[in-house]
Amino acid sequence: MLRKNKDNNNVDYNSLNSILRTGKNIMNIGYFMAIVALVLLATFIIKEWSLLKFIKEFLIVISPIFIGFIIAWLFEPVVSSLQKNKVPRVAGCIIVYVILIGMLSLFGYLFVPSLISQVKDFVAIAPSIFNELTDFCMRVIRMFDANKLVDTVTLKASIMGLVSDYGMSIASSLPKYLLNIGRAIFNGGLNFILGLMIGFYLLFDFDKVGNTIRNILPTTWRDNYDELIERINTSLRNYVQGVLIIMLLVFLTQSIGLTIAGLEAPIVFALFCAVTDIIPYFGPYIGGVPAVIVGFTISPITGVCVLISILIVQALENNFYQPLIMGHTMKLHPVTIMAGLLLFEHFFGILGMVLATPVIATLKIFITFFNEKFNFLDRFTGGEE
Repeated sequence: MLRKNKDNNNVDYNSLNSILRTGKNIMNIGYFMAIVALVLLATFIIKEWSLLKFIKEFLIVISPIFIGFIIAWLFEPVVSSLQKNKVPRVAGCIIVYVILIGMLSLFGYLFVPSLISQVKDFVAIAPSIFNELTDFCMRVIRMFDANKLVDTVTLKASIMGLVSDYGMSIASSLPKYLLNIGRAIFNGGLNFILGLMIGFYLLFDFDKVGNTIRNILPTTWRDNYDELIERINTSLRNYVQGVLIIMLLVFLTQSIGLTIAGLEAPIVFALFCAVTDIIPYFGPYIGGVPAVIVGFTISPITGVCVLISILIVQALENNFYQPLIMGHTMKLHPVTIMAGLLLFEHFFGILGMVLATPVIATLKIFITFFNEKFNFLDRFTGGEE
């Protein structure tokens, strides 16, 4: 009578595991809903407080400091390497800046006079290009008119009205546009010069910045801090250096190609292609479309040659420049990059598209690092703690 029934002591482990899994799934849903709520709250606060406008204005104001920081950050490994080879840090900074300024001066000497001359020539021929574009549209309309495919009378009236209004707006606003462009170039050049000066002084003590932050952290955090900063610096430096090299190669090859194609002001369009190339996926098309349009206004042969030149340079970039120089630096899925470009463009415009890829890559490094240390993503994927 004192013996217990063994059947009453049996535990249904399957039911218990099922209950635990259900509770864990409920917790996962709770975590997910909390994150969504925080994102929505942050979006509401940003919209109501107009934080995006404030951030944009703030970034414009501190742009020289930002430029200086980027320059110092890029060249700090070179100066540190010279320092390890018993070159005083001040002397290393001077050597780096002499080489940098020398390269910039050489580039300016070789290309800036031609660029200014071609900008003047392009402004002078802009009205004729506009007239050629109008004639091209009319030829296309007449082609449709000959085949009786559409109501060309209404279409012609609409297009002529649009062309006339656009032409009048350009004629009246051209001085203002040129003034704004000149002001933007002057302000950009001034900010870059100030950035160079700030970067020179930051480079002296740039190695101490990381050490200062490191010393503030608790001792147990410092190894993780060193590892995280090393990952971020390696990835972003490779990305920025690779982008700059690719931009230079695109500019040089595109200048040669557009010159051979017979396009007016080839260096201007090549520079535009190189600058827009910093935007992944969309940049080459943004930079190439104006050149192709202007090429077809000159002649169909010129337009086709310009298109071929842009396609060849794009093929070189995709098959040689990117794999050899960039490799898999960012390790981001194309869909992730495109989604980031669209999101950042919506909130920050063209500047957002430029910054989207490095910002997303940095966020990925943060998430990957903390997941390696704390396995917090397993809460959502159902992995083991």
